[in-house]
Formats: sequence, structure tokens, C-alpha cells
Amino acid sequence: MTASSIAIVNAYVVPVTGDPIENGTVVVEDGRITAVGPASEIVVPSGVDVVDASGKWVLPGFVEAHGHVGIHEEANGPAGDDTNEMTTPNTAAVRAIDAVNIDDEGFRDALAGGVTAIVVKPGSGNPIGGQTVAIKSWGGRTIDEQVIKEAVSVKSALGENPKRVYGGKNQTPSTRLGVAMIIREAFIDAQNYAASRAEAERDGKAFARDLTKETLARVLSGELVWDQHTHRHDDIATAIRLADEFGYKLVVNHGTEAHKIADVLAERDIPVIFGPMFTSRSKVELRDRAIGNLALIAAAGVRVAITTDHPVVPINFLVHQASLAVKEGLPRETALEALTVNPASFLGLDDRVGALEPGRDGDVVVWSGDPLDVNSRAERVFIDGTEVYRWEDGAGHVVERGERFA
Repeated sequence: MTASSIAIVNAYVVPVTGDPIENGTVVVEDGRITAVGPASEIVVPSGVDVVDASGKWVLPGFVEAHGHVGIHEEANGPAGDDTNEMTTPNTAAVRAIDAVNIDDEGFRDALAGGVTAIVVKPGSGNPIGGQTVAIKSWGGRTIDEQVIKEAVSVKSALGENPKRVYGGKNQTPSTRLGVAMIIREAFIDAQNYAASRAEAERDGKAFARDLTKETLARVLSGELVWDQHTHRHDDIATAIRLADEFGYKLVVNHGTEAHKIADVLAERDIPVIFGPMFTSRSKVELRDRAIGNLALIAAAGVRVAITTDHPVVPINFLVHQASLAVKEGLPRETALEALTVNPASFLGLDDRVGALEPGRDGDVVVWSGDPLDVNSRAERVFIDGTEVYRWEDGAGHVVERGERFA
């Protein structure tokens, strides 16, 4: 998608990283934000498309920090489900980018919900599930043209899912003990691999690459985040124990019972990507699921983001989860941060997305009103300054790839 230049004027601008601006202006040039501020302080460059957003709210595009859009396609049945490579417990070498179908309907839903960036992750069937990818929600001829960051993190799972998958095959792991053991053994192998590689490089010797160990070595070096699927508080404690042992950057995903040890997470500054919230208590790990838990976690000082875990909850409902979390006590400012700057920060994307400030990508959404009001809707969505979605004539219209609105 070709980067574009626009100026959105006369808007109520919510940069997220700064105070809201009455009668604000956002300028995007060649796909990047170059100015944000009151109209009295911003000179609109000549030659840019001007968008009059009088009476509207303007925010950065939302960031879905944990989704399966494109790898768990909707309405395509088994042929569209490439979420888990459940043939061995450690599949660190697999990459979500290799399975994403950018024509999945979930991407269109994302635009309707003001979501412009998605971290697509493998599923939770394996103790070590594979590499994630951060992409824009629209605009490329191929996924490669939508990539924000090709490798963001490695997805891992504790708890019932890997137990069920491999216990059902009468294989290891069939217990929580076994799941933790698989992860520990994998990291010890990766430590040995990294040491041997460094020795070979020092001595100028050839070295045989191992994609699985190489990926985990990148986690150990801090290059990749460790995205830990975990619901129960005891599993969260195990996640912390493993992170302490191997020294990697841990981000808790789901965190259904994180409120029970929120003070521990806050002390260690371990963030939580919370959700999905609109689900049944379909397994024992979700017994204590409650929307209000997010407010408890945040009140303890834990940095939080919100996830739909799409397609578990439709990705366009990301903002509605935030709205109901506010209803249950989450501060409004925290809710907006949980949709934008926080997920970008947790996963190392905050140089590109998550706020309206100069230097970041021109991913901007014009809302009919306060996005936390369920009656508001995303009316115009821009990615890299190019309009990709518009609500008009009572329906949402997505710009086909490579085309612009008339």
C-alpha cells in the first residue's frame, strides 16, 4: 500500500500519550505522523488531502495484542485452521506469518472496529507454539506488505490445553509438571546451542543451524518476547518462576486469575494482555472469569492490554470489551491505553503504532463520538495515511487492496 499524506482537522483529538485536544489537527505526510496539536498551532502543508472531522473523535488505530486472524479463518472450516502444529510439543521454529490468509473476513471486521494493527499468534495446543507476527489490518497485496515486525515474540502455553492435547495421545506432557519440563528442557538446549554457536564463531568454525533452538536463543537474548498463555494463578506463578530461571521478557496472556497475584505482577512489572472477556466458563481455568477482574489487576499497578483472542470474540468487539471493563471499574484512561499504547509497548511496536505523535505511522481512526460509548462507530480508518475503510450510506465499505475511495 502506498503511503499517503492527509490532514485531519476540526476534531476532538485523543493522542493517548497526551491530553485530549479540542479543535485539534493531525497531519500525516508520506505515511508518518508529522504534527498533532491545536489548530491554532498547526500549519497544514499544501498538497495534502484535508479531512474535516468536525464533531468527531480522532484516535490512533487500536492494537489487538493477541489474535488468530488469518490463521484461524472464519467460515472456512478445517481448511482455514492453521493455528496449532500439534505434532510435537516444541514448535518454536514455526512462524505465524507463513499461515496468514489476508483475505480472512476477520481483517474486514478489524477495520470496522478501528483496529489497525494485529499481533497474530499461534494457538495454545503446544507448550511452545511458535513465532508471532505484527501486521497492519489492511493494505498489502501480500502479508509481507502489511508486516510491522516479522518476529515479535514466541507463544507458549501452560495449563489445560497442552495437557489435553498430548495427554490425549498418551504422550508427554500430560500434566502441568510435564508442560513445565518441556519448556525448561527447551531453554537449556537453547542455552547450550547459543554457547556452542558463540564458540564456533569465535574460532571461525562452521556451525549447523537449528531453527528451533535458534528461535529460543533469540528469546534468551531479549530479542523476542515470551508470550505466555496462562489462566490460573498457579500457572502464572509457574510462568514467573520459569522467566526468573532463564531471564527472558515475560508477558502474561489471558490472565484470568491474575487479580489473585496482581501485587506480585506489579512488583515485577510483568504486563498482562487480558481477555477474552465475552466467553463462557467453558473449562476449569475460566471458573473465575469476570470482566471486573481487569480493573482489579490495573488497580494493583499492573500494566494491561485487552484482547479478543479473535475469533473467540470477534475482533471488532475489542473496544466493547474496554467499554464494559470501564463499567466494571477500569479507569477510562487506562482502557484507552489498554487498546493502544500499552500493547504496542509490551511487544516492542511503540516506535510505529499505538499513539498519535510525530514519528509514528499514520494509523488514524475518525470516530462518530467517544469510542467507549457503544453507540459510536469507526467512520473512517486510515493506515499509513491511506483511507482503507469508511462508514457511509448505512454500511461499512472497505477499500479493496491497491484502490482508493473516489
